[in-house]
Amino acid sequence: MEKEMNWGDGWHADGTLIDAIEVNMNEIVSERCGVFGIYAPGEDVARITFFGLFALQHRGQESAGITVSNGDRLLTYKGMGLASQIFTEDVLARLRGYIAIGHNRYSTTGSSVLTNTQPIEGRHRGRQFAVGHNGNIVNAYEIRRELERMGLLFETSSDTEVIVKLIESHEEFDFESAVVSALLRLRGAFSLVIMTADKLLAARDPWGVRPLSLGILNSNHYIVASESCAFNIVGARYVRELQPGELIIIDENGIRELRYRTEQKQAFCIFEFVYLARPDSYMLGRTVHMARRRMGNLLAQEHPANADIVIPVPLSGVPAAIGYAEVSRIPYAEGFVYNRYIQRTFIQPDQRMREMGVRLKITPIREVLAGKRVVVVEDSIVRGTTIKSIVSVLREAGAREVHLRVSSPPYRYPCFYGIDTPTRQELIAAQVKDIDQIREFVGADSLGYLSLENLVKAVGLAKKCFCTACFDGRYPIAIPRALRLTKFLFECVEKERQPAMLQSDGS
Repeated sequence: MEKEMNWGDGWHADGTLIDAIEVNMNEIVSERCGVFGIYAPGEDVARITFFGLFALQHRGQESAGITVSNGDRLLTYKGMGLASQIFTEDVLARLRGYIAIGHNRYSTTGSSVLTNTQPIEGRHRGRQFAVGHNGNIVNAYEIRRELERMGLLFETSSDTEVIVKLIESHEEFDFESAVVSALLRLRGAFSLVIMTADKLLAARDPWGVRPLSLGILNSNHYIVASESCAFNIVGARYVRELQPGELIIIDENGIRELRYRTEQKQAFCIFEFVYLARPDSYMLGRTVHMARRRMGNLLAQEHPANADIVIPVPLSGVPAAIGYAEVSRIPYAEGFVYNRYIQRTFIQPDQRMREMGVRLKITPIREVLAGKRVVVVEDSIVRGTTIKSIVSVLREAGAREVHLRVSSPPYRYPCFYGIDTPTRQELIAAQVKDIDQIREFVGADSLGYLSLENLVKAVGLAKKCFCTACFDGRYPIAIPRALRLTKFLFECVEKERQPAMLQSDGS
């Protein structure tokens, strides 16, 4: 049901519009990352966690950290860069214990600093604990102001520290009760790993926006990770996904499971299937690779093309391109050599570096492309600048025609739940409603997007199971007005303070 947006909090008392910079100064940095946790007495938990972070490197490439416990105290080591750059043999040798959590991170502009790296440590009743977080707490600023008024001091701009301080504020509770009380205050997307000296905890938000799975190692040791692909690399067996609103506690007595809150609707991020997750991960009972392949199948039916070859934009476009070729019966080919040592361009904070990185990241194979009518399959178009560069590269390599096919719908709305998308003003499909104008901007001969109906059909579950806000603007979890303003500002200005509409499925 559509609800009217009240922009009241976005205006000064004298009726003037709050400047976007002013809002951003107050905005809490959100975490969009990969998390890993292990409880395994007798195992080299730091090294296993390192391998888990290596498998989850695609979820964050700016910083990484590991916290371990030897039963008496916690030890944390973290730094900027890739996990393989941070955790040398000497570092891992010093991280001895039987419980560990790890974190890969990427951030919004201006927050890629060492102080915001994770895990973040805290103290509850004098005892150490640490937290790693994937997602975005939409009411983090509200909670932070409340805690600051109580006298708690913050050292970072991270919403993860808000979780840490919220747990610390419940000194009258035992630790597990303090965690539950904190979880009940949070609104937004969060998959958490939490550890004390003798316990590993993991929790998922009540809407189940971000993924979190449970695995077992050597029949009696437990692992949790953002994606099941991390289990494969460490030799663990996938058990199940944590349920929305579930908290698990692992200690010397085994594993306990409890539902701290139940929502009427699940809202798993469908963009995990489109782009974010690794293709070998298992989510909602489906392998991501097969879901993407079906996206390509349906895309070929929805938007056929007369062409000589089908090529993917590597790497996330590969399964959909295979699927497109299967149905269209146009030969599949590799049109690019992919440099695996360049960071993902979509999640780099600096736009200039993102655009420069395209040519470093993919190199066209001229012999494959020259004189050919090419269908190029991409998973999504966000700003449009990256795919514009790719189309230009294909032209330079001699492609006679470039037919762009996108295995998701137009990306029209910013994400508030853990994906670093820009403001609506920067989203090309929000600025330009006419698909043909987008085609002209990127320089393709034709352009076709997969419909939302077929995207949901490709995954194989009902639409009500997913958050599809980035495509249709229907936000399942209410967004605070000040936070909405940071990404919807230009609409408010254009309408000269007229009431705006924001679709929402939530309260």
